[in-house]
Amino acid sequence: MTAIPPNVSVERLARAERLMADKAYEPAHALCMEVLSVDPSAARAWFLLGVLAADHDNPTKAAELFARAASLDLDDPRAPAQLARCLIALNRRDEALTQAQVAAGRGPADALTLDTLGVVYSRAGLHERAIGFFETAFAREPRNASFAYNLAASRQFSGDFNGAEMAYARALDIDPSLHRAWSSRVQLRRQTPEANFIPELEAQFAAAGPDPERRLHLGHALAKTHEDLGAPEVALDWLIKAKAAKRRQVGYDRRADADLFAAARATFGSGDVAAGAGSDRPIFVVGLPRTGTTLVDRILSSHPQVTSAGELTNFGLILKRMTGSPGAYVLDETTLETARGIDLREAGAAYLRSVAPLVAGEARFVDKMPLNILYAGLIHRALPHARIICLRRHPMDACLSNFRQLFATGFSYYDYAYDLADTGAYYAEFDRLAAHWRTALPSDRFTEIAYEDLVANQEGETRRLLDFCGLDFDPRCLAFHENAAPVATASSVQVRSPIYSSSIGRWRRYGPGLAPLRSALEKAGIPIDD
Repeated sequence: MTAIPPNVSVERLARAERLMADKAYEPAHALCMEVLSVDPSAARAWFLLGVLAADHDNPTKAAELFARAASLDLDDPRAPAQLARCLIALNRRDEALTQAQVAAGRGPADALTLDTLGVVYSRAGLHERAIGFFETAFAREPRNASFAYNLAASRQFSGDFNGAEMAYARALDIDPSLHRAWSSRVQLRRQTPEANFIPELEAQFAAAGPDPERRLHLGHALAKTHEDLGAPEVALDWLIKAKAAKRRQVGYDRRADADLFAAARATFGSGDVAAGAGSDRPIFVVGLPRTGTTLVDRILSSHPQVTSAGELTNFGLILKRMTGSPGAYVLDETTLETARGIDLREAGAAYLRSVAPLVAGEARFVDKMPLNILYAGLIHRALPHARIICLRRHPMDACLSNFRQLFATGFSYYDYAYDLADTGAYYAEFDRLAAHWRTALPSDRFTEIAYEDLVANQEGETRRLLDFCGLDFDPRCLAFHENAAPVATASSVQVRSPIYSSSIGRWRRYGPGLAPLRSALEKAGIPIDD
């Protein structure tokens, strides 16, 4: 084939990049392949093909293509930055951070690349490192609402709520339809009759039409506002309206979750024996979301001998890899069933190796992933000296708190929370699983703590937790709200305040609208005291 003159190659790749920006993928792909057919070392062509793969939700292929581009052009920071983003999406954290460092070391970068590096560090839990990249990116493109939003979220996770408020406001000045910024901004502080965004939010909700994602975020923002204004029944109406379209879109299947919980119960029974890795360093905090898991994590990690590793997916990913189970989901019935036959001693050792970069030395650490409740039997078999703490909360409050939560919509494990009755059915499965672990697992390795007890008797329950973990009492655990470490969960605002009791019995304020929830719980044999 006749060689393409260099200037023609550059022009074709520039045209391909413009087409890619307009989502015209087929002609862009064709132009890249034309260039590569005569010049396989054209790094820019490999980079654009990586962008195409990433845009089509194929991070594995995109990572391969970005790696090729990064190896061919040792000066451009874009390819290693995008490679890092793919690797973090694939839960290959250490590799992602290595590539982020490569990208940062290649000198000046464009605003998108800087923002990409901020995203990588943020998803790795390094929010304070992320902020600098987000600030520089936004300074270079001060009309980019997404850059302002990312900066705001990172400031929020780091505890800079005033800075977060300013950045969310700036994002909405640039793009008033940015629904993510509305839901995040309203969560930052209590809304008042004098200072709220009801007119703007209602106008945006009306303009959202049938769009499930926009309705979800804007409806949640309106619900939070009406709760703050003392109208919980109005708030519940908004939540139901916000979630209905998303519930239809995801097509949640209760039976699938019931089968998942049954598979979890089968991973460890009363007569089973654990013989895995011997370390007592891990402390797993599990349960339903929004039941006090972050609070317990902060209490424990305020102890000088304990650090928080955050919400880790490491254990589940190791099981998925070792079982080789098919399917796109890390946590599914097949993986749990197959995991019963793998070398769980090696799974425990692999888990400890995987967290080593996150927790220095030999300190105890907290892995606060609520979904690990489904792995509790396998965790005990793999790490028989690990402690597992399961949070409990009044069924109605627990379910309402889940229904009120705006979970990440790309994470299908929380699809139950789009409907009140579905949430009640899910709670019943969780309750049955917790009862099973209570019987099957040793009492010095698995314990439950009620959120209400912790609020009513903070010191007594804190002492009990520390004793269960084999730790001496330290008064800093009572001042957990002074812990300055970043919090990247839905409780990032609440856990920076002392314990409060206002959320106990919250469900009683919501009136007859909660009838589907109560009915689902009572149908499952869970009585509700009035």
